Amino acid sequence: MPYDERMIAPMREELTRVGFKELRTAASVDEAVANLKGTTVIFINSVCGCAAGMARPGMVLALQNRNLPDHLATVFAGQDIEAVARVRQLLGDVPPSSPSIAIFKDGTPVWFMPRHQIEGRSALDVAKGITEAFEKHCRKGVAA
Repeated sequence: MPYDERMIAPMREELTRVGFKELRTAASVDEAVANLKGTTVIFINSVCGCAAGMARPGMVLALQNRNLPDHLATVFAGQDIEAVARVRQLLGDVPPSSPSIAIFKDGTPVWFMPRHQIEGRSALDVAKGITEAFEKHCRKGVAA
């Protein structure tokens, strides 16, 4: 059963206010991943404490980097059921994990940060890991 939308709205807003587009259906995930050229970050959001204290703040910090993805998108585990399932399908053999962060390049997954690389770390440490991925996979500029 999905979470009460009123409960998770502030958690969604942490990402949408910095430019993330919400993907709530499988079709919107397909459009974001397959039809957009360049790099697309998909943040699998969650209600857990590591999402609140480490993953979302770490992502916001990482967006201060000089190299950024072309597109920012998010799905919410436990709420956007169809969209999350589609992202996980596109990730192939990667075990389900939330929160987690994936980078797709021209529709192909090229990087993934699972929950176990987020838990127990500081937001700064998470941001460092994301920034390193941005440096490797993204171009200089501003995310769309």
